[in-house]
Amino acid sequence: MRRRGAWLVASLALLAAGCARAEPPLWVVRDRDSELMLFGAVHLLPPGLDWRSRKLDRAVRRADDLWFELPQEPATAEQASRAALRAGLLPPDQRLSKLLAPQDAQRLARVALLYGVDPAMLEAFQPWLAEQALASAAYARAAATAENGVEAAISAAAPKRVARRAFETPAEQIGFFAATPLREQIASLNQTVRDMESEPDEFALLVQAWMGGDVDAIDRLALQPLAASAPTLFQRLVAERNARWAAQLDARLKGRGRTVVVVGLGHLVGPEGLPERLRALGYSVKGP
Repeated sequence: MRRRGAWLVASLALLAAGCARAEPPLWVVRDRDSELMLFGAVHLLPPGLDWRSRKLDRAVRRADDLWFELPQEPATAEQASRAALRAGLLPPDQRLSKLLAPQDAQRLARVALLYGVDPAMLEAFQPWLAEQALASAAYARAAATAENGVEAAISAAAPKRVARRAFETPAEQIGFFAATPLREQIASLNQTVRDMESEPDEFALLVQAWMGGDVDAIDRLALQPLAASAPTLFQRLVAERNARWAAQLDARLKGRGRTVVVVGLGHLVGPEGLPERLRALGYSVKGP
């Protein structure tokens, strides 16, 4: 795990050296008396990455308020874990492998072992929670943690006077996964397992695209597989949430002041992204 994390940091350092001006993408939204910066977060990162730009740091220092997906509080992670276990377990008489086609169940067990996850533990999980467990293992393999992630860094860097706000609660966010039809949960899980087996460096590629400001690559890696394999889940997790968040930001922009919004980078790219939704509402939006 440490070797893999070191490889990721080294490869991204080479990227930064080769693209001195490249930096994670951001968008600036303006009206007559308001300015709002949209910054796409990678929620978990390995240590040692230099991703913060002077433009972002200046905006955070000057902000009146910061908006995140979830409250940036110590209790949030524990609340999310409890909500996931309440909502994500199968009935006692069901097993995950029996919900899958035989070849998919075999692949799941094989990939779980490859990433250090006990397949027996996954048997009690609904497909969406099993997918989250595997994703967590992939992050751990890359030495990526929430403590090194974007939200933690930005919240810590912001002055104490800056108000911290959240679009959702942990229970609400878990509910989006749990309410997804079983067929789409299975399709998304199968896609993730195939990707983890055939493209084990996909997370590193996504972080490279993010640090290099490659919006098209972010769309291809972060959004298009979900939209293709589980369109209902894509609507629930991305499009519908973006619509709600855009309405909240529209209300914020009708006031005045400076705001920085930090949400998962997948919420900012593509035609369903927040920049395009705010542009459609008539705001000036400048970005990559």
